[in-house]
Amino acid sequence: MEGARARLFIAVLFCLVVLQRAVGLQFTRSDFPSDFVFGSATSAYQVEGAAAEDGRSPSIWDTFAHSGKMPDNSTGDVASDGYHKYKEDVKLMADTGLEAYRFSISWSRLIPDGRGEVNPKGLEYYNSLIDELVKHGIQIHVMIYQLDLPQVLEDEYQGWLSPKIIEDFTAYTDVCFREFGDRVKYWTTLAEPNILGIGSYDTGIWPPQHCSNPFGFINCTIGNSTELQCGMVGINVYSFGMYPISDSNADKEATQRYRDFYIGWIVDPLTYGDYPSVMKKLVGPRLPVFTKYQSEMLRGAFDFIGLNHYTSLYIMDDSNNTNSSPRDFNADTFAQSSTSRNITPGGQYIPDPSAVVPDPDGLEHMLEYLKATYDNPPLYVQENGLGMTTNSSLEDKKRIKFIGGYIGSTLTAIRNGANVRGYFVWSFIDVFEFLAGFDATCGLYSVDFESEERTRKPRLSAHWYSNFLKNNGTISITDLSDDGYHAEQ
Repeated sequence: MEGARARLFIAVLFCLVVLQRAVGLQFTRSDFPSDFVFGSATSAYQVEGAAAEDGRSPSIWDTFAHSGKMPDNSTGDVASDGYHKYKEDVKLMADTGLEAYRFSISWSRLIPDGRGEVNPKGLEYYNSLIDELVKHGIQIHVMIYQLDLPQVLEDEYQGWLSPKIIEDFTAYTDVCFREFGDRVKYWTTLAEPNILGIGSYDTGIWPPQHCSNPFGFINCTIGNSTELQCGMVGINVYSFGMYPISDSNADKEATQRYRDFYIGWIVDPLTYGDYPSVMKKLVGPRLPVFTKYQSEMLRGAFDFIGLNHYTSLYIMDDSNNTNSSPRDFNADTFAQSSTSRNITPGGQYIPDPSAVVPDPDGLEHMLEYLKATYDNPPLYVQENGLGMTTNSSLEDKKRIKFIGGYIGSTLTAIRNGANVRGYFVWSFIDVFEFLAGFDATCGLYSVDFESEERTRKPRLSAHWYSNFLKNNGTISITDLSDDGYHAEQ
């Protein structure tokens, strides 16, 4: 048995060396600032399971999945069973050499009624997880809300569409800060509020599926996609690399409009106290107006900006579209997008980590854009990774090239002056993916979703990431463009 293990170790090490030599040596862990952290991420509904255990109440994702809305008819009832296997997972993190771990807290588990009494079992679970991470010296990053609103609040007052949620969300965050703040120093309020607004309240692809014809991807029965909502402003945004599809001034201007709508929509108010001027011009009275007090409260109200970044888009001008019918968010941009110059741009893009076109340069450009536009704020790449099919090999060389390329682009942005503080791979283990269920996997560690034990196995990318973190292993991006890992698709 020991001999077999030794041979396996040698084989894996040899494969890693071959991969590194094949692309040449470019940079190491020590090339990054000393306070830079490398980690990985998951989120509560996607990893925990135990959906009906120990007092947890349903979230809007439970309702959505149990309505048969996932392409594979899956649910997160068990997911990766992280609720029961957290000690095993934290040990894997430590063995991998993970420096930080970003997870989210389930509001439904911690405060099942959405407000009021704290669930002691939920409190015990998160305290135990946090203590385990502390014991292993892993820096803790918590996402307070990642798309899984308690269903009871959606039923009572339509969740994020009502100002009533301000008081309930504030009370929920107060519990998190009070109970966990002695050990957790890095907090993110909301995940992807830009995509939350579009996916949940415009196209309707995500719960609670508010939209209106003709803008929804489903036959929506509630909602009005022609009215932009003034919701909670978080400090995590979903971003893309963005390129004009041609060299025309119209396409260049459309690309900047796209940045203003997708990025400026969230970050401008937090930096300058108001929405981008192009949004106010194009959306007009349908865009909420900040009072002077609100503007002052928003300005500078963040300590860092987190990015979830997977792919890039090509942008084409659509300003000649003078259709006077009601417009939604995407129509207001007067632009269309595609993931390739060879694909005809369309009006709506659905983010999907399992169908990305790799483009590390796009992340570099976005980090440097945020540096130039928003006075170089602290930045964390909070999600970046590649989805692959569930029957994919454990030798996920394509994922290694993907992650290596994006780590390289992060380093380039740092060398160009961007204030980037950390990078997190999505995801640490296979999870229930919000757009694909179990049809696509993103984990450094595979999970056998067919077994009750939800057995974890390291992919080659886990060994590779571990070698980079623990042994100052090398990565190269010198030949990535030869494999199409750049913008010119």
